[in-house]
Amino acid sequence: LRFRLAGYPRKHNEGRVEVFYNEEWGTICDDDFTLANAHVLCRHLGFVAATGWAHSAKYGKGVGRIWLDNVNCGGSEKSIEDCRHRGWGNSDCSHEEDAGVVCKDERIPGFKDSNVIEVRTLRAQGPGGGKWPRWSPCSRSPAQRHRSRSQSGVGGARAARRGRQGGRGPHWWLHRGALSTPRSPCRLVAERQQLNYRLHSVSCAGTEVHLSLCAFEFVRGNASAPCAAGMPAVVSCAPGPLFAAAGTHKKKPRQQQQGQPRIRLKGGAKVGEGRVEVLKSSEWGTVCDDHWNLQSASVVCRELGFGSAKEALTGARMGQGTGPIHMSEVQCEGTETSLWHCPLKNITEEDCKHSEDAAVRCNVPYMGYEELIRLAGGRTVSEGRVEVKRGNKWGTVCSDGWTTKEAMVACRQLGLGYSLHAVTETWYWDASNVTEMVLSGVKCEGHEMSLSHCQHHGVSLSCKNTGTRFAAGVICSETASDLLLHAPLVQETAYIEDRPLHMLYCAAEENCLSSSARRANWPYGHRRLLRFSSQIHNNGRADFRPKAGRHSWVWHECH
Repeated sequence: LRFRLAGYPRKHNEGRVEVFYNEEWGTICDDDFTLANAHVLCRHLGFVAATGWAHSAKYGKGVGRIWLDNVNCGGSEKSIEDCRHRGWGNSDCSHEEDAGVVCKDERIPGFKDSNVIEVRTLRAQGPGGGKWPRWSPCSRSPAQRHRSRSQSGVGGARAARRGRQGGRGPHWWLHRGALSTPRSPCRLVAERQQLNYRLHSVSCAGTEVHLSLCAFEFVRGNASAPCAAGMPAVVSCAPGPLFAAAGTHKKKPRQQQQGQPRIRLKGGAKVGEGRVEVLKSSEWGTVCDDHWNLQSASVVCRELGFGSAKEALTGARMGQGTGPIHMSEVQCEGTETSLWHCPLKNITEEDCKHSEDAAVRCNVPYMGYEELIRLAGGRTVSEGRVEVKRGNKWGTVCSDGWTTKEAMVACRQLGLGYSLHAVTETWYWDASNVTEMVLSGVKCEGHEMSLSHCQHHGVSLSCKNTGTRFAAGVICSETASDLLLHAPLVQETAYIEDRPLHMLYCAAEENCLSSSARRANWPYGHRRLLRFSSQIHNNGRADFRPKAGRHSWVWHECH
């Protein structure tokens, strides 16, 4: 049995329940439906539990068969098949009675479906089991890399696979044996390590998003000579553009960047995640989540210089975009170098809504940036005074010019999401013995992965307000609202209107008129007003605060 959530409008963890039985998708009738039924169905879908359920086709009417009716579960069943029901396909319902569920937004550990992969990650080890230094014996020239690709006895598809999931861009090579001499640098590295083989006979097609999805065999624990005909597989990787620039700690001037990117991620709290947006006819737009899966998401991640995708997100989980929706029903094979090379459907606004915007979470290489920053003195782990490590010394950051952009970079480097507040006075967080300032003049654009990548004064520190009282601090959050004015609507609806003063008392009380209105001869005369409609979208991932019910909002004329 296979299950899925469908319908509109909905979030990723709710919807009409559809079940694939006897080679056909169908729905479940809401007769006798209970929360216990929803618990069992949510576990089928990979969520830990249900928080509610819906009747009367709340998420729209389905099509095809109604497979189950009068379902009665206790809640602890492993499968919906173990619950009592009228039998498969035996129903007296119509699709106006299709049942839906609302699942708790928490995945079952280790659960895998077509859009999520949660398995153990790979790591590359340097000499002695540590991290590779900036230069290693296995770092070769382009000529050596080319020669290795031709001579390698191990499949290039496997190399590309491990490179893509590890997060170092699409340019990887895997080799075995000597490069040009019997004792190559890579063989010397391998011989110095204690060999402990886990896999052999790995065979990938090249479209997999993780090595665990390739064909392979485990090395038996009692094998006398594992990998007798070979040696440890070694990969050599070229970092993606974002990490190549980060390695130099300098941002390339805009004019030196080759062409304008045609794809980007927006709305994500961390590096390598966000809503997918593509550029078409000089206008950015989103991608509809119809048929959105890990293969297509991995193409996006590799195009941006990350590894493969670890999650393909649907239902605008990274916030709703604005403007056009450029793509729908994207169906990549997994080998494409750009999302634009995949089969897709150009759509109209009627086909898809922004509540169905696709998003991704990519595998990102471990760069160690989070080890160079910490928070001190906060009430929770997500707030506090910012302390950074410069050389072997921890110190504070000057708060001169400390804004939301700098706080965004700090929260991203900490792995704590978005910045809710950029704090410039932190005397109430003075709970650390660190008193020396080590960073000043920090000015970020907001996209950097580390505060050290932003402009700063270097060793020539300069700060107006010295002392720990004026050290920079942050309050971070996993989610945030993001308000965006619909500017075209203002342009389209603006007009001039002459309005009598006796109709503008409310507007005057609300201070919505210009100051010269106070000198007018009330209630006689007129005012000339600029009138327009306004629409503000929250395309973030949190409610806008303060949150209040409709009854507590008061309508005013000038609004």
